[in-house]
Amino acid sequence: MSKIHAAITAVNGYVPDYVLTNKELETIVDTNDEWITTRTGIKERRILKGEGLGTSDMAVPAVNGLLKKRGIDAKEIDLIIFCTTTPDFTFPATANVLADKIGAVNAWGYDLQAACSGFVFGLTTGAQFIESGKHKKVLVVGGDKMSSIINYQDRATCIIFGDGCGCALLEPNEEGLGVQDSILRSDGSGGKYLGMKAGGSVKPATHETIDANEHFAYQEGQTVFKFAVTNMADVAAEIMERNTLSADDVAWLVPHQANKRIIDATASRMGVSSDKVMVNIERYGNTTNGTIPLCLWEWEKQLKKGDNIILAAFGGGFTWGSVYLKWAYNS
Repeated sequence: MSKIHAAITAVNGYVPDYVLTNKELETIVDTNDEWITTRTGIKERRILKGEGLGTSDMAVPAVNGLLKKRGIDAKEIDLIIFCTTTPDFTFPATANVLADKIGAVNAWGYDLQAACSGFVFGLTTGAQFIESGKHKKVLVVGGDKMSSIINYQDRATCIIFGDGCGCALLEPNEEGLGVQDSILRSDGSGGKYLGMKAGGSVKPATHETIDANEHFAYQEGQTVFKFAVTNMADVAAEIMERNTLSADDVAWLVPHQANKRIIDATASRMGVSSDKVMVNIERYGNTTNGTIPLCLWEWEKQLKKGDNIILAAFGGGFTWGSVYLKWAYNS
């Protein structure tokens, strides 16, 4: 019997309608279009508007579109792994909220929190359930409503983040296609440079924490940038070396969309030319867990069965990692 691999069999995505441009940010905070574009590569980002809407409300259209594409019913899903930094609630898990909204009555699920590396961690985790034979259909969702934790007076963060959600379905494959390898890492000593200072059990919400703006994302930009450039590039190069892949062997690099300079550094370290790199940061900014699945969704029609694809991410924690997969279908 041939080895079972976990292959992506469908992808889909959703971004909100509202476009927040650099020009509009100029009217909100002390910044300008040229400064943002030069340092990040971002021109605009999407924002989820509307009272009472959360991350799951972006996941519903993304997942329903995926189910329609694949021609399956939500009842067929065995497991939902929802990778998010902005869950609808502390509990219940957004995976459970989503399952209820889409009618995935036979699925169990949980949320996975690894900041911007979440989707890479979640995809690797989901693959284990397929490879073991435990499950046949695992849904991995990556999405964030980053606007809910961004201080629009803080130009270090408000220029970077946007809202969006993507998803992928994992199913068994006996042709040798799907997830081939992964390298996942974390270093908790980086937590102080990128995170949220209050709102957890260490520092629950009080008038003081709210007045001090401690419920918003915080980052020390230069420190995070240096770590991200080195580690995301290194782990992508390492997975290539471990699987004896040359730059010519790689069809696509799918990098986390944090900063265009980090993306360029990763591609350069791998020796991969820019025409093989998925980049949509200029339109969506950093959607945290949404970046990689949104890229796969937008490039899906260009992907060919057997393509060697490298995913690479870096996020708060610090967390970082890379996945090597062989694409399993022609669109």
